[in-house]
Amino acid sequence: MKAAIGYMIKSLGGILPETALILGSGLGDLADGLEGEVRIPYADLEGVPESGVSGHAGEFLAGYLNHVPVAILSGRMHYYEEGNATAMRPLLEALKAIGIKRLIATNSAGSLREDMPPGSIMMVTDHINWSGKNPLIGEASDDRFVDMTTAYDEPMMNIFRAKAARMDLTLNEGVYMWFSGPSFETPAEIRAARLLGADAVGMSTVPEIILARFLGLQCVAFSVITNFGAGMTTAELTHSQTKNVAPIGGKLLSELITNSITELAK
Repeated sequence: MKAAIGYMIKSLGGILPETALILGSGLGDLADGLEGEVRIPYADLEGVPESGVSGHAGEFLAGYLNHVPVAILSGRMHYYEEGNATAMRPLLEALKAIGIKRLIATNSAGSLREDMPPGSIMMVTDHINWSGKNPLIGEASDDRFVDMTTAYDEPMMNIFRAKAARMDLTLNEGVYMWFSGPSFETPAEIRAARLLGADAVGMSTVPEIILARFLGLQCVAFSVITNFGAGMTTAELTHSQTKNVAPIGGKLLSELITNSITELAK
């Protein structure tokens, strides 16, 4: 991984980002909005796994978003691809090594609330690790005992709350529950998730947040709502639906992040 980190630092060409973003489905506009961009396919980074999920580019980017230097992971390796909860650890460790201090994670998710329909966005205020998997299993040091009480950084969330209000943008907030996937949840699982206090369900982000907190990064996360949970409507759940609907909320979230990035970097 040292070779990959060296390659990334050399490729940055003087760009010094302290904020990184993980882009889920529908956030392509955010990557396209970078100025002075550098692009490195994951395939060119030794030790970095490549995602096989359609709709995920699989590349590291760096550049300026609204004049602020940022790093972007366009696409991610999901747990369900290889059954490896630590899959994103090499990339997150690389981000830490190049000077990243804060992480913005995004995902597509299913809504468990009638008032949060497809096309909405939700800021994650907490999560439930329903999968039972943890990327720190096997970590030898006592650092593995990470406090997750404030996994999602309140000062960062306050910046997004204030910006959304000024933009007259509806920013839902709630608890994200991680299911391992790749199958969608059953109606019974959705009923259980609602009883346990979840507002949205998805197949990513939680292991990344655990790893990021382990590495000492400040975190915030957002879900782009692409569907209602199983059994809430008669609609069939498909990955095609996720890819088709994600750009609707993705556009709103891209605007919110772009407009907030300057204040985050202060």
